[in-house]
Amino acid sequence: MHIPDGFLSAPVAVATGVVAVAAIAVAVKVTNKKMGEKQVPMMGVLAAFIFAAQMLNFPVAGGTSGHFVGAALAAILLGPWATVLILSSVLVVQCLIFQDGGLLALGANITNMGVIASFSGYYIYKGIDAPFKHGKAGTLVGAGIGAWFSVVLASLACAAELSISGTSPWAISIAAMGGVHMLIGVGEGMITVAVLSLIMATRADLLKLQVA
Repeated sequence: MHIPDGFLSAPVAVATGVVAVAAIAVAVKVTNKKMGEKQVPMMGVLAAFIFAAQMLNFPVAGGTSGHFVGAALAAILLGPWATVLILSSVLVVQCLIFQDGGLLALGANITNMGVIASFSGYYIYKGIDAPFKHGKAGTLVGAGIGAWFSVVLASLACAAELSISGTSPWAISIAAMGGVHMLIGVGEGMITVAVLSLIMATRADLLKLQVA
């Protein structure tokens, strides 16, 4: 889902860059106002975990591969605004040091994986969890489904950006990106549920650190 340079038109790159900068600015303001001493170390831990986890690819049909995004997991633990900052920092390091995703496409990658994935995963999780009154079943089911949707919706946004840029026809990019990431989303959901299950068994208090 990391878009390299040369795949986006100038208007799309600029538009997504504006969205990314605006989201980061709001995220900084919200987290500075609401975040306490407990959340700051957790942001660092999650950033390190997501960075390491994204380095591990798992095979998908057709010889393609996917990797953990982590936006839904981070949003469930710390809220979507803090997650925008976490994913942005991870994506910037990947871009500048490992050349994973282009510099001119950084705004699009942050918009897709840092903003769209974070907010969609979080609010889908909240919507499913609420009827269960925040019980274990609701938390895990909501987390798994929210994580799946976070990956799929981010991939569809990526496909739309590529299509608008003229890189790939709509029908091909939407079908290819959406189809593959529906499978990748299953892995995302499983990892998210597994990590949350471990947290609930050992440090359930960490689920109360959300900065919405």
